[in-house]
Amino acid sequence: MKGLASDGGLFIPEEVPSLPQGWESWADISFEELAFNIMSLFVSPEEVPADDLKDIIKRSYSTFDHPERTPLVELDPKQNLYLLELWHGPTRAFKDVALQFLGNLFEYFLKRENEGKVGKDRHHLTVVGATSGDTGSAAIYGLRNKKDTSVFILFPNGKVSPIQEKQMTTVLDANVHNLTVEGSFDDCQDIVKALFADPDINSTHSLGAVNSINWARILAQITYYFYSYFSLTKSANYNKDKKVNVVVPSGNFGDILAGYFAKRLGLPVEKLVIATNENDILDRFFRSGGHYTKKALNTTDEGVKETHSPAMDILVSSNFERLLWFLAFQTDRANAVSERRQHACENVTTWLNDLKSKGGFQVPPAVLEAAMADFSSHRVSNDETIATIRSVYKTCFPNNGPSSSKSTKTGGYIVDPHTAVGVAASQRSIQEHPDSYHISLSTAHPAKFAGSVDLALRSEDGYVFDEILPKEFIGLMERESRVTPVPAGAGWEGVREIVKAEVEQELQGQR
Repeated sequence: MKGLASDGGLFIPEEVPSLPQGWESWADISFEELAFNIMSLFVSPEEVPADDLKDIIKRSYSTFDHPERTPLVELDPKQNLYLLELWHGPTRAFKDVALQFLGNLFEYFLKRENEGKVGKDRHHLTVVGATSGDTGSAAIYGLRNKKDTSVFILFPNGKVSPIQEKQMTTVLDANVHNLTVEGSFDDCQDIVKALFADPDINSTHSLGAVNSINWARILAQITYYFYSYFSLTKSANYNKDKKVNVVVPSGNFGDILAGYFAKRLGLPVEKLVIATNENDILDRFFRSGGHYTKKALNTTDEGVKETHSPAMDILVSSNFERLLWFLAFQTDRANAVSERRQHACENVTTWLNDLKSKGGFQVPPAVLEAAMADFSSHRVSNDETIATIRSVYKTCFPNNGPSSSKSTKTGGYIVDPHTAVGVAASQRSIQEHPDSYHISLSTAHPAKFAGSVDLALRSEDGYVFDEILPKEFIGLMERESRVTPVPAGAGWEGVREIVKAEVEQELQGQR
Protein backbone atom coordinates (compact mmCIF):
# COMPACT_ATOMS: atom_id res chain seq x y z
CA MET A 1 0.00 0.00 0.00
CA LYS A 2 2.92 2.35 0.62
CA GLY A 3 4.36 2.07 -2.89
CA LEU A 4 7.62 3.95 -2.39
CA ALA A 5 10.13 3.25 0.37
CA SER A 6 10.84 6.01 2.89
CA ASP A 7 14.42 6.42 1.60
CA GLY A 8 13.11 7.07 -1.92
CA GLY A 9 13.97 3.60 -3.24
CA LEU A 10 11.67 1.13 -4.94
CA PHE A 11 10.49 -2.10 -3.36
CA ILE A 12 11.55 -5.39 -4.99
CA PRO A 13 10.78 -9.01 -4.08
CA GLU A 14 13.04 -10.52 -1.44
CA GLU A 15 13.42 -13.45 -3.83
CA VAL A 16 12.22 -14.25 -7.34
CA PRO A 17 10.71 -17.75 -7.16
CA SER A 18 10.85 -20.45 -9.82
CA LEU A 19 7.89 -21.99 -11.61
CA PRO A 20 6.61 -25.23 -10.08
CA GLN A 21 6.88 -28.53 -11.90
CA GLY A 22 4.04 -29.03 -14.34
CA TRP A 23 3.49 -25.30 -14.92
CA GLU A 24 2.93 -26.06 -18.62
CA SER A 25 -0.53 -27.35 -17.69
CA TRP A 26 -1.48 -23.74 -16.96
CA ALA A 27 -2.00 -23.40 -20.73
CA ASP A 28 -5.53 -24.74 -20.34
CA ILE A 29 -6.82 -22.52 -17.52
CA SER A 30 -8.57 -19.15 -17.57
CA PHE A 31 -6.85 -15.78 -17.29
CA GLU A 32 -8.15 -15.41 -13.73
CA GLU A 33 -6.85 -18.85 -12.70
CA LEU A 34 -3.51 -18.09 -14.29
CA ALA A 35 -3.29 -14.77 -12.43
CA PHE A 36 -3.96 -16.58 -9.15
CA ASN A 37 -1.25 -19.18 -9.80
CA ILE A 38 1.36 -16.54 -10.64
CA MET A 39 0.47 -14.12 -7.83
CA SER A 40 0.48 -16.98 -5.33
CA LEU A 41 4.20 -17.43 -6.03
CA PHE A 42 4.74 -14.00 -4.46
CA VAL A 43 1.77 -13.49 -2.09
CA SER A 44 1.72 -15.50 1.12
CA PRO A 45 -1.67 -17.04 2.07
CA GLU A 46 -0.98 -15.78 5.59
CA GLU A 47 -1.10 -12.25 4.17
CA VAL A 48 -3.97 -12.75 1.71
CA PRO A 49 -5.82 -16.10 2.06
CA ALA A 50 -6.27 -18.00 -1.20
CA ASP A 51 -10.05 -17.55 -1.37
CA ASP A 52 -9.69 -13.81 -0.78
CA LEU A 53 -7.06 -13.48 -3.50
CA LYS A 54 -9.23 -15.42 -5.93
CA ASP A 55 -12.16 -13.10 -5.19
CA ILE A 56 -10.03 -9.96 -5.71
CA ILE A 57 -8.80 -11.31 -9.04
CA LYS A 58 -12.29 -12.37 -10.17
CA ARG A 59 -13.77 -8.94 -9.44
CA SER A 60 -10.83 -7.16 -11.09
CA TYR A 61 -11.23 -8.83 -14.48
CA SER A 62 -15.03 -9.06 -14.54
CA THR A 63 -14.90 -5.46 -15.85
CA PHE A 64 -13.18 -6.54 -19.11
CA ASP A 65 -15.23 -6.88 -22.30
CA HIS A 66 -13.42 -9.91 -23.78
CA PRO A 67 -13.74 -13.46 -22.38
CA GLU A 68 -10.00 -13.99 -22.76
CA ARG A 69 -9.26 -10.62 -21.06
CA THR A 70 -6.01 -10.17 -23.10
CA PRO A 71 -6.56 -11.94 -26.45
CA LEU A 72 -3.75 -12.71 -28.89
CA VAL A 73 -4.30 -11.67 -32.53
CA GLU A 74 -2.30 -13.06 -35.46
CA LEU A 75 -1.42 -9.78 -37.20
CA ASP A 76 0.89 -11.03 -39.97
CA PRO A 77 1.12 -14.83 -40.49
CA LYS A 78 3.94 -14.49 -43.04
CA GLN A 79 6.18 -12.83 -40.44
CA ASN A 80 4.92 -14.82 -37.42
CA LEU A 81 3.88 -11.49 -35.89
CA TYR A 82 1.19 -11.43 -33.20
CA LEU A 83 -0.46 -8.63 -31.24
CA LEU A 84 -1.44 -9.00 -27.61
CA GLU A 85 -4.50 -6.81 -27.10
CA LEU A 86 -4.26 -5.36 -23.59
CA TRP A 87 -6.99 -2.74 -23.93
CA HIS A 88 -10.21 -4.61 -23.17
CA GLY A 89 -10.61 -3.11 -19.68
CA PRO A 90 -12.90 -0.20 -18.69
CA THR A 91 -10.55 2.61 -19.80
CA ARG A 92 -9.30 0.83 -22.95
CA ALA A 93 -5.63 0.74 -21.94
CA PHE A 94 -3.20 -1.88 -20.68
CA LYS A 95 -3.01 -0.13 -17.31
CA ASP A 96 -6.44 -1.58 -16.47
CA VAL A 97 -4.89 -5.05 -16.07
CA ALA A 98 -2.92 -3.83 -13.07
CA LEU A 99 -5.04 -0.98 -11.72
CA GLN A 100 -8.36 -2.81 -11.54
CA PHE A 101 -6.49 -5.34 -9.38
CA LEU A 102 -4.66 -2.68 -7.36
CA GLY A 103 -7.88 -0.78 -6.59
CA ASN A 104 -9.53 -3.92 -5.25
CA LEU A 105 -6.37 -4.82 -3.32
CA PHE A 106 -6.34 -1.40 -1.63
CA GLU A 107 -10.02 -1.81 -0.77
CA TYR A 108 -9.38 -5.27 0.69
CA PHE A 109 -6.59 -4.12 3.02
CA LEU A 110 -8.52 -1.00 4.11
CA LYS A 111 -11.64 -3.03 4.89
CA ARG A 112 -9.57 -5.39 7.03
CA GLU A 113 -7.76 -2.50 8.72
CA ASN A 114 -10.96 -0.58 9.51
CA GLU A 115 -13.19 -3.38 10.71
CA GLY A 116 -15.10 -2.13 13.76
CA LYS A 117 -13.62 1.38 13.59
CA VAL A 118 -15.63 4.60 13.16
CA GLY A 119 -14.92 8.28 12.48
CA LYS A 120 -11.35 9.51 12.86
CA ASP A 121 -10.19 6.08 14.01
CA ARG A 122 -10.62 4.72 10.48
CA HIS A 123 -7.50 4.42 8.35
CA HIS A 124 -7.73 6.70 5.29
CA LEU A 125 -5.51 6.16 2.25
CA THR A 126 -4.45 9.11 0.09
CA VAL A 127 -3.38 7.74 -3.29
CA VAL A 128 -1.15 10.05 -5.34
CA GLY A 129 -0.11 9.32 -8.91
CA ALA A 130 1.36 10.93 -12.01
CA THR A 131 0.20 10.13 -15.52
CA SER A 132 1.23 10.68 -19.10
CA GLY A 133 -2.29 9.63 -20.07
CA ASP A 134 -3.39 6.07 -19.35
CA THR A 135 -2.36 5.49 -15.72
CA GLY A 136 -4.58 8.33 -14.52
CA SER A 137 -7.87 7.13 -15.96
CA ALA A 138 -7.13 3.49 -15.11
CA ALA A 139 -6.32 4.44 -11.49
CA ILE A 140 -9.43 6.59 -11.23
CA TYR A 141 -11.67 3.85 -12.58
CA GLY A 142 -10.05 1.38 -10.21
CA LEU A 143 -10.47 3.61 -7.13
CA ARG A 144 -13.54 5.76 -7.77
CA ASN A 145 -16.04 5.69 -4.92
CA LYS A 146 -13.85 3.31 -2.89
CA LYS A 147 -14.45 3.79 0.82
CA ASP A 148 -11.64 5.36 2.91
CA THR A 149 -9.66 6.27 -0.22
CA SER A 150 -8.85 9.57 -1.92
CA VAL A 151 -7.10 9.54 -5.29
CA PHE A 152 -5.06 12.46 -6.68
CA ILE A 153 -3.82 12.28 -10.28
CA LEU A 154 -1.29 14.79 -11.61
CA PHE A 155 -1.00 15.21 -15.37
CA PRO A 156 0.90 17.66 -17.61
CA ASN A 157 -1.41 20.36 -18.88
CA GLY A 158 -2.15 19.98 -22.60
CA LYS A 159 0.10 16.93 -23.03
CA VAL A 160 -2.36 14.07 -22.78
CA SER A 161 -4.86 13.28 -25.53
CA PRO A 162 -8.30 14.96 -25.29
CA ILE A 163 -9.98 11.58 -24.76
CA GLN A 164 -7.53 10.67 -21.99
CA GLU A 165 -8.12 13.99 -20.23
CA LYS A 166 -11.89 13.63 -20.44
CA GLN A 167 -11.72 10.06 -19.14
CA MET A 168 -10.08 11.45 -15.99
CA THR A 169 -11.81 14.77 -15.44
CA THR A 170 -15.39 13.64 -16.11
CA VAL A 171 -15.31 11.22 -13.17
CA LEU A 172 -17.04 13.38 -10.55
CA ASP A 173 -16.95 11.02 -7.56
CA ALA A 174 -16.09 12.94 -4.38
CA ASN A 175 -12.90 10.93 -3.77
CA VAL A 176 -11.40 11.71 -7.22
CA HIS A 177 -9.12 14.75 -7.63
CA ASN A 178 -7.38 15.72 -10.89
CA LEU A 179 -4.51 18.23 -10.81
CA THR A 180 -2.98 19.81 -13.93
CA VAL A 181 0.72 20.70 -13.80
CA GLU A 182 2.60 23.03 -16.14
CA GLY A 183 5.48 20.95 -17.51
CA SER A 184 6.06 17.33 -18.48
CA PHE A 185 5.18 13.92 -17.08
CA ASP A 186 8.64 13.82 -15.49
CA ASP A 187 7.76 16.99 -13.58
CA CYS A 188 4.57 15.34 -12.33
CA GLN A 189 6.46 12.21 -11.33
CA ASP A 190 9.10 14.26 -9.49
CA ILE A 191 6.32 15.90 -7.45
CA VAL A 192 4.86 12.51 -6.54
CA LYS A 193 8.25 11.18 -5.44
CA ALA A 194 8.87 14.34 -3.38
CA LEU A 195 5.55 13.85 -1.61
CA PHE A 196 6.41 10.28 -0.69
CA ALA A 197 9.74 11.45 0.71
CA ASP A 198 8.20 14.35 2.70
CA PRO A 199 7.99 13.69 6.49
CA ASP A 200 5.25 16.32 6.89
CA ILE A 201 2.52 14.82 4.73
CA ASN A 202 3.55 11.29 5.64
CA SER A 203 2.96 12.11 9.31
CA THR A 204 -0.59 13.32 8.62
CA HIS A 205 -1.70 11.26 5.61
CA SER A 206 -1.14 7.64 4.61
CA LEU A 207 0.12 7.90 1.03
CA GLY A 208 -0.36 5.12 -1.49
CA ALA A 209 1.11 4.78 -4.98
CA VAL A 210 -0.60 3.76 -8.22
CA ASN A 211 2.26 4.40 -10.60
CA SER A 212 4.43 1.46 -11.54
CA ILE A 213 6.71 2.38 -8.66
CA ASN A 214 4.15 0.20 -6.83
CA TRP A 215 5.31 -3.42 -7.03
CA ALA A 216 1.72 -4.73 -7.16
CA ARG A 217 1.38 -3.10 -10.61
CA ILE A 218 4.32 -5.13 -11.92
CA LEU A 219 3.03 -8.31 -10.27
CA ALA A 220 -0.37 -8.08 -11.98
CA GLN A 221 1.20 -7.50 -15.40
CA ILE A 222 3.30 -10.67 -15.27
CA THR A 223 0.13 -12.67 -15.98
CA TYR A 224 -0.39 -11.56 -19.56
CA TYR A 225 3.14 -12.56 -20.59
CA PHE A 226 2.30 -16.13 -19.64
CA TYR A 227 -1.18 -15.86 -21.16
CA SER A 228 0.20 -14.66 -24.50
CA TYR A 229 2.78 -17.45 -24.55
CA PHE A 230 0.13 -20.09 -23.90
CA SER A 231 -2.16 -18.55 -26.54
CA LEU A 232 0.68 -18.76 -29.03
CA THR A 233 1.44 -22.41 -28.22
CA LYS A 234 -2.22 -23.28 -28.85
CA SER A 235 -2.34 -21.54 -32.25
CA ALA A 236 -2.51 -23.59 -35.43
CA ASN A 237 0.81 -22.34 -36.80
CA TYR A 238 2.87 -22.87 -33.65
CA ASN A 239 6.21 -24.67 -34.01
CA LYS A 240 7.86 -25.53 -30.69
CA ASP A 241 11.31 -25.35 -32.29
CA LYS A 242 11.00 -21.61 -32.96
CA LYS A 243 12.00 -19.04 -30.35
CA VAL A 244 9.62 -16.42 -28.94
CA ASN A 245 10.43 -12.71 -28.62
CA VAL A 246 8.17 -10.15 -26.94
CA VAL A 247 8.18 -6.50 -28.07
CA VAL A 248 7.03 -3.82 -25.64
CA PRO A 249 6.41 -0.09 -26.27
CA SER A 250 8.37 1.35 -23.37
CA GLY A 251 8.40 4.67 -21.55
CA ASN A 252 8.66 4.14 -17.80
CA PHE A 253 9.94 0.54 -18.13
CA GLY A 254 7.19 -0.93 -15.92
CA ASP A 255 5.44 -3.00 -18.59
CA ILE A 256 8.59 -4.64 -19.89
CA LEU A 257 9.91 -5.13 -16.35
CA ALA A 258 6.95 -7.45 -15.77
CA GLY A 259 8.21 -9.41 -18.78
CA TYR A 260 11.65 -9.57 -17.18
CA PHE A 261 10.17 -11.10 -14.04
CA ALA A 262 8.17 -13.56 -16.17
CA LYS A 263 11.44 -14.58 -17.81
CA ARG A 264 13.14 -14.84 -14.41
CA LEU A 265 10.33 -17.11 -13.23
CA GLY A 266 11.08 -19.43 -16.14
CA LEU A 267 8.89 -18.35 -19.06
CA PRO A 268 10.81 -19.44 -22.22
CA VAL A 269 11.08 -16.05 -23.92
CA GLU A 270 14.27 -15.46 -25.89
CA LYS A 271 14.40 -11.64 -26.00
CA LEU A 272 12.45 -8.76 -24.54
CA VAL A 273 12.55 -6.04 -27.19
CA ILE A 274 12.31 -2.45 -25.95
CA ALA A 275 10.47 -0.19 -28.42
CA THR A 276 10.97 3.52 -27.73
CA ASN A 277 9.77 6.63 -29.50
CA GLU A 278 12.05 9.66 -29.98
CA ASN A 279 12.39 9.91 -26.19
CA ASP A 280 14.89 7.12 -26.43
CA ILE A 281 16.89 6.98 -23.18
CA LEU A 282 16.39 3.20 -23.00
CA ASP A 283 17.49 2.56 -26.58
CA ARG A 284 20.51 4.83 -26.11
CA PHE A 285 21.55 2.87 -23.03
CA PHE A 286 22.03 -0.25 -25.14
CA ARG A 287 23.49 1.48 -28.21
CA SER A 288 25.96 3.68 -26.32
CA GLY A 289 27.70 0.97 -24.35
CA GLY A 290 25.77 1.37 -21.10
CA HIS A 291 25.51 5.18 -20.85
CA TYR A 292 22.22 6.16 -19.19
CA THR A 293 21.90 9.87 -19.87
CA LYS A 294 19.08 12.39 -20.00
CA LYS A 295 20.39 13.76 -23.27
CA ALA A 296 22.13 12.04 -26.15
CA LEU A 297 25.92 12.15 -26.04
CA ASN A 298 27.58 14.83 -28.18
CA THR A 299 24.30 16.72 -28.63
CA THR A 300 22.63 19.70 -27.02
CA ASP A 301 19.18 18.07 -26.99
CA GLU A 302 17.50 18.42 -23.62
CA GLY A 303 14.01 17.84 -22.30
CA VAL A 304 11.12 15.67 -23.39
CA LYS A 305 10.07 15.64 -27.05
CA GLU A 306 6.35 15.71 -27.79
CA THR A 307 5.42 12.79 -30.04
CA HIS A 308 2.39 10.97 -31.41
CA SER A 309 2.82 8.43 -28.58
CA PRO A 310 2.52 10.75 -25.56
CA ALA A 311 2.32 8.01 -22.90
CA MET A 312 5.95 7.27 -23.77
CA ASP A 313 7.10 10.91 -23.67
CA ILE A 314 9.24 10.29 -20.61
CA LEU A 315 12.81 11.42 -20.09
CA VAL A 316 13.78 9.13 -17.18
CA SER A 317 12.38 5.59 -16.87
CA SER A 318 11.69 5.07 -13.18
CA ASN A 319 11.46 1.29 -13.19
CA PHE A 320 14.85 0.89 -14.85
CA GLU A 321 16.49 1.15 -11.43
CA ARG A 322 14.78 -2.11 -10.42
CA LEU A 323 16.44 -3.88 -13.35
CA LEU A 324 19.76 -2.25 -12.55
CA TRP A 325 19.59 -3.61 -8.99
CA PHE A 326 19.11 -7.17 -10.19
CA LEU A 327 21.85 -6.84 -12.79
CA ALA A 328 24.26 -5.37 -10.23
CA PHE A 329 23.41 -8.18 -7.80
CA GLN A 330 23.75 -10.83 -10.51
CA THR A 331 27.17 -9.65 -11.68
CA ASP A 332 28.71 -8.95 -8.25
CA ARG A 333 31.59 -11.31 -7.36
CA ALA A 334 31.15 -11.36 -3.60
CA ASN A 335 30.37 -14.79 -2.17
CA ALA A 336 27.86 -13.82 0.52
CA VAL A 337 24.34 -12.99 -0.65
CA SER A 338 24.02 -10.24 1.95
CA GLU A 339 27.21 -8.62 0.68
CA ARG A 340 26.05 -8.78 -2.94
CA ARG A 341 22.76 -7.18 -1.97
CA GLN A 342 24.51 -4.40 -0.13
CA HIS A 343 26.82 -3.76 -3.09
CA ALA A 344 23.84 -3.66 -5.47
CA CYS A 345 22.09 -1.09 -3.25
CA GLU A 346 25.22 1.05 -3.09
CA ASN A 347 25.78 0.88 -6.85
CA VAL A 348 22.20 1.84 -7.73
CA THR A 349 22.28 4.70 -5.21
CA THR A 350 25.50 6.02 -6.73
CA TRP A 351 24.17 5.75 -10.28
CA LEU A 352 20.91 7.53 -9.47
CA ASN A 353 22.73 10.28 -7.60
CA ASP A 354 24.92 10.76 -10.68
CA LEU A 355 21.79 10.91 -12.83
CA LYS A 356 20.47 13.78 -10.68
CA SER A 357 23.74 15.67 -10.30
CA LYS A 358 25.52 14.95 -13.59
CA GLY A 359 22.66 14.06 -15.93
CA GLY A 360 23.73 10.46 -16.39
CA PHE A 361 25.94 7.51 -15.47
CA GLN A 362 27.87 4.62 -16.98
CA VAL A 363 27.36 1.01 -15.87
CA PRO A 364 30.23 -1.53 -15.83
CA PRO A 365 30.62 -3.80 -18.89
CA ALA A 366 29.39 -6.84 -16.93
CA VAL A 367 26.10 -5.10 -16.12
CA LEU A 368 25.57 -4.09 -19.75
CA GLU A 369 26.40 -7.60 -20.93
CA ALA A 370 23.88 -9.09 -18.49
CA ALA A 371 21.21 -6.64 -19.70
CA MET A 372 21.86 -7.49 -23.35
CA ALA A 373 21.39 -11.19 -22.60
CA ASP A 374 17.69 -10.53 -21.99
CA PHE A 375 16.96 -7.28 -23.86
CA SER A 376 17.38 -5.61 -27.22
CA SER A 377 16.00 -2.25 -28.33
CA HIS A 378 14.79 -0.16 -31.27
CA ARG A 379 13.93 3.54 -31.63
CA VAL A 380 10.94 4.53 -33.76
CA SER A 381 10.54 8.07 -35.08
CA ASN A 382 7.37 10.14 -35.21
CA ASP A 383 7.10 9.76 -38.99
CA GLU A 384 7.65 6.00 -38.74
CA THR A 385 4.85 5.78 -36.17
CA ILE A 386 2.33 7.36 -38.55
CA ALA A 387 3.62 5.27 -41.47
CA THR A 388 3.19 2.09 -39.43
CA ILE A 389 -0.43 2.90 -38.51
CA ARG A 390 -1.08 3.35 -42.24
CA SER A 391 0.76 0.24 -43.38
CA VAL A 392 -0.91 -2.01 -40.79
CA TYR A 393 -4.32 -0.72 -41.88
CA LYS A 394 -3.54 -1.37 -45.55
CA THR A 395 -1.87 -4.77 -45.21
CA CYS A 396 -3.11 -6.55 -42.06
CA PHE A 397 -6.50 -8.30 -42.05
CA PRO A 398 -6.51 -10.68 -39.07
CA ASN A 399 -9.39 -13.14 -38.95
CA ASN A 400 -9.46 -13.19 -35.15
CA GLY A 401 -9.24 -9.45 -34.41
CA PRO A 402 -12.18 -7.91 -32.55
CA SER A 403 -14.52 -5.69 -34.56
CA SER A 404 -13.69 -2.69 -32.36
CA SER A 405 -10.21 -2.46 -33.86
CA LYS A 406 -11.12 -3.01 -37.53
CA SER A 407 -12.88 -0.96 -40.13
CA THR A 408 -16.10 -2.77 -41.02
CA LYS A 409 -15.77 -1.64 -44.64
CA THR A 410 -12.24 -2.81 -45.40
CA GLY A 411 -11.30 -5.11 -42.53
CA GLY A 412 -8.03 -3.24 -42.11
CA TYR A 413 -6.63 -3.45 -38.59
CA ILE A 414 -6.19 -0.11 -36.78
CA VAL A 415 -3.51 0.39 -34.12
CA ASP A 416 -2.92 3.30 -31.78
CA PRO A 417 0.43 5.16 -32.04
CA HIS A 418 2.01 3.37 -29.04
CA THR A 419 1.13 -0.01 -30.51
CA ALA A 420 2.51 1.25 -33.84
CA VAL A 421 5.86 1.94 -32.17
CA GLY A 422 5.85 -1.68 -31.01
CA VAL A 423 4.90 -3.02 -34.45
CA ALA A 424 7.63 -0.98 -36.16
CA ALA A 425 10.21 -2.29 -33.68
CA SER A 426 8.85 -5.82 -34.20
CA GLN A 427 9.36 -5.56 -37.95
CA ARG A 428 13.00 -4.60 -37.41
CA SER A 429 13.49 -7.41 -34.92
CA ILE A 430 11.93 -9.85 -37.40
CA GLN A 431 14.62 -8.87 -39.93
CA GLU A 432 17.25 -9.78 -37.33
CA HIS A 433 15.47 -12.96 -36.19
CA PRO A 434 13.33 -14.08 -39.16
CA ASP A 435 12.73 -17.59 -37.85
CA SER A 436 11.25 -16.53 -34.50
CA TYR A 437 7.80 -15.63 -33.26
CA HIS A 438 7.21 -12.04 -32.21
CA ILE A 439 4.47 -11.01 -29.81
CA SER A 440 4.02 -7.24 -29.83
CA LEU A 441 2.06 -5.66 -26.99
CA SER A 442 -0.91 -3.55 -28.06
CA THR A 443 -1.26 -1.09 -25.21
CA ALA A 444 -4.29 1.10 -26.01
CA HIS A 445 -7.42 1.21 -28.13
CA PRO A 446 -6.89 3.42 -31.22
CA ALA A 447 -9.87 5.62 -30.29
CA LYS A 448 -7.86 7.05 -27.39
CA PHE A 449 -5.54 8.77 -29.88
CA ALA A 450 -7.94 9.97 -32.52
CA GLY A 451 -5.68 12.78 -33.75
CA SER A 452 -2.76 10.53 -34.66
CA VAL A 453 -4.96 7.80 -36.12
CA ASP A 454 -6.85 10.32 -38.26
CA LEU A 455 -3.58 11.87 -39.41
CA ALA A 456 -2.44 8.46 -40.62
CA LEU A 457 -5.70 7.18 -42.13
CA ARG A 458 -7.94 10.07 -43.10
CA SER A 459 -7.09 9.68 -46.81
CA GLU A 460 -7.48 5.87 -46.84
CA ASP A 461 -10.44 4.35 -48.68
CA GLY A 462 -13.16 3.04 -46.41
CA TYR A 463 -11.76 4.48 -43.19
CA VAL A 464 -14.42 5.91 -40.88
CA PHE A 465 -13.17 6.65 -37.38
CA ASP A 466 -16.62 6.49 -35.77
CA GLU A 467 -16.85 2.82 -36.71
CA ILE A 468 -14.21 1.88 -34.16
CA LEU A 469 -15.40 4.23 -31.40
CA PRO A 470 -16.23 2.26 -28.21
CA LYS A 471 -19.70 3.01 -26.87
CA GLU A 472 -18.30 4.45 -23.63
CA PHE A 473 -16.47 7.16 -25.63
CA ILE A 474 -19.61 8.43 -27.35
CA GLY A 475 -20.54 11.83 -25.90
CA LEU A 476 -17.52 11.82 -23.58
CA MET A 477 -16.16 15.14 -24.86
CA GLU A 478 -19.40 16.95 -23.95
CA ARG A 479 -19.59 15.77 -20.34
CA GLU A 480 -18.97 17.98 -17.31
CA SER A 481 -15.34 18.08 -16.11
CA ARG A 482 -13.69 18.89 -12.79
CA VAL A 483 -9.99 19.70 -12.48
CA THR A 484 -7.73 21.75 -10.18
CA PRO A 485 -4.86 23.66 -11.83
CA VAL A 486 -1.62 23.75 -9.84
CA PRO A 487 -0.43 27.39 -9.83
CA ALA A 488 2.79 27.99 -11.79
CA GLY A 489 5.77 27.87 -9.47
CA ALA A 490 3.85 26.15 -6.65
CA GLY A 491 6.23 23.18 -6.71
CA TRP A 492 5.67 19.99 -4.77
CA GLU A 493 5.02 21.98 -1.59
CA GLY A 494 2.08 23.70 -3.25
CA VAL A 495 0.72 20.34 -4.39
CA ARG A 496 1.10 19.06 -0.82
CA GLU A 497 -1.13 21.86 0.47
CA ILE A 498 -3.72 21.22 -2.26
CA VAL A 499 -3.82 17.53 -1.32
CA LYS A 500 -4.24 18.31 2.39
CA ALA A 501 -7.01 20.84 1.75
CA GLU A 502 -9.00 18.64 -0.64
CA VAL A 503 -8.74 15.54 1.59
CA GLU A 504 -10.00 17.58 4.55
CA GLN A 505 -12.89 18.97 2.51
CA GLU A 506 -13.74 15.48 1.27
CA LEU A 507 -13.72 14.03 4.80
CA GLN A 508 -15.86 16.88 6.13
CA GLY A 509 -18.44 16.04 3.50
CA GLN A 510 -18.60 12.50 4.84
CA ARG A 511 -19.12 13.55 8.48
